[in-house]
Amino acid sequence: MASGIAALLAAAVLWGTVGPAQLLADTDVAPVALGACRMLLGGLALGVFTVRRAGLRTLWRPGARLWMPVSILVTAAFQACFLEAVDRTGAALATAVTFGTVPVVSGLWARGLDGERGGAAWWCGTVCSVAGVGLLLVPGEAARADAAGVFLGVVAGAGFGTYITATKRLARHGADTATAAPVSVVCAGVLVSPWLFAAPDGITEPRAVTLVCWLALGTTALGYLLFTRGVARVSAATAGTLSLAEPLVATVLGFVLLGERLSLPAACGAGLLLTGLVVVSLPARGRSRDDAAPRTGPADAAPQTGPADAAQHTGPAPNPDPAPNPPLDPAPNPAPAPSPSPARRPSPAPAPAPHPARGRAAGPAGPASGGGHAKG
Repeated sequence: MASGIAALLAAAVLWGTVGPAQLLADTDVAPVALGACRMLLGGLALGVFTVRRAGLRTLWRPGARLWMPVSILVTAAFQACFLEAVDRTGAALATAVTFGTVPVVSGLWARGLDGERGGAAWWCGTVCSVAGVGLLLVPGEAARADAAGVFLGVVAGAGFGTYITATKRLARHGADTATAAPVSVVCAGVLVSPWLFAAPDGITEPRAVTLVCWLALGTTALGYLLFTRGVARVSAATAGTLSLAEPLVATVLGFVLLGERLSLPAACGAGLLLTGLVVVSLPARGRSRDDAAPRTGPADAAPQTGPADAAQHTGPAPNPDPAPNPPLDPAPNPAPAPSPSPARRPSPAPAPAPHPARGRAAGPAGPASGGGHAKG
């Protein structure tokens, strides 16, 4: 589980650079057209390293084929809405709104579909993180929030939370998630590609080309590769909470690169957010050890002292046979002769027992009955 947490946090750090990079480039490209370029180029680059023919066939399995369209639609919604929210409200605010929504949505999906109930650590970490995001939303000197931008951020967060759930469901139904990720991204890019023709202004400028390359190769290809590997090792609820590292990264980069000032509430929010991430991450490794505990629990020890074994050790075997010695004439029954031990000759109702006086005359009958039990 630790490797999954590390991969998800690395992906969140990369995705946290999207908003600041978009504002730092300061291009005239429409946000939706920028998202289309990012998805098309990034999805193709990711597919070169991850798509396999056998993996493509797994995407059309009965359960997986229902979740692939969902994955494509929410990927398109996330990219378009998030970049538009950044353009309207700023990097830190848009990222905080978007990824403050993710753990709530992913947690609700996990509860509704799989019955997952977050433990105390998850609830504590999520509450701290969401509270931290709320403090980050407190307007500062450079805040440019508007209602439409906040709404688009919420839609983007709901889309990404659903994408986490879709990825988990695809994996459960046997789909190759390493193949599903680039297919979802490329198909989502095709869905929004009409904006490239509707608003092509500025797309060929050097700054725009540099921005597209970073967004496509760094934050999309590498980011989705890390995310796909990490989300398979943790629960959907934990993955949603770990994604809250992204607004923290965006806030820090906004302060360092864009000159956005952190107010006192925003600084407290960043601290709460970091605390929540630590609370969610550290106990996850402890729970992975606890999961192994049942392997050595009473259920595994039971067969050693269970009724079946007790019957073998306390059954009729210890009772002495009236004629423990081999028969005088072993020729009629040669099979039991090589194993005269009481362990191979138990009988719940030995025929010679009630008549010890006839033990010698009925000698051959004793092994015959014992042979019958050996066959049983």
